[in-house]
Amino acid sequence: MSKRHKFVITSLVLSLGFLGITLLDNEYRIGGIFGLSLISILLFVWTLKEGLGKNAALITLVLPPLFTLGVGLFWFLLPSTLYARLPVIVLYGVGMYVTALSANVMSVSVYKKIALARAAKGVSFVLTLFTSFLLYDAVLSLRSGIVLSTFLIFTASFLLYLQGLWISRMSRNIGREVVLYSAVFSYVTAGVGALIYFWPVSVVVGSLFLTVAMYVLLGLGQAKLEGRLFKATVNEYLVVGVVVFLLMLISTSWHG
Repeated sequence: MSKRHKFVITSLVLSLGFLGITLLDNEYRIGGIFGLSLISILLFVWTLKEGLGKNAALITLVLPPLFTLGVGLFWFLLPSTLYARLPVIVLYGVGMYVTALSANVMSVSVYKKIALARAAKGVSFVLTLFTSFLLYDAVLSLRSGIVLSTFLIFTASFLLYLQGLWISRMSRNIGREVVLYSAVFSYVTAGVGALIYFWPVSVVVGSLFLTVAMYVLLGLGQAKLEGRLFKATVNEYLVVGVVVFLLMLISTSWHG
């Protein structure tokens, strides 16, 4: 069986898994989402087994369950109609297929350089940001205490930063520098989350701002690891961050 056939089977099985979750009673659906996230890991191990080894290539297994978890938790915020949820299932299936393609390229790039590596980096960067938005949206929607919120934001961010920064080099080892940057960036992002906890903004706006924070930090981190952290690059990312912050400030309602 070719890899592309495996990619299609993986995305279809996981998409059908979401349909199956809708048949569960409400009290079992959260467990169903976590179960599907674990299944996504097993399916990706099956799909990518030729490129996986006892090295940092295993980090390509981080994004599939987080993407599944993010979409699954976002699922509960949607109206319980097929018309509202069917596009999400289609989007998820396409997203998992693209994730499998990019993960395959990255796992192979650990052993040899290939031309598609740059494209895979770009795709993974976008998927990481999209996944972060979904996870941050789920965390902020919980309306839990500040300690739990910041802990969840830190944990999700660390995993996303870890795989996002490793992609910059795609080496057989994660590297101390990647781990350090991931921890620092996660701490900063969690700090932004703590600030948002006291900021009277909507869940969507708060999630978007956290995602932009990840965009800036991850972008700068990748540039640093790749040796292209020039002044123009720093200004590019900082301008985006400042603009979004100002828009967030303007859109905030300080009354009521």
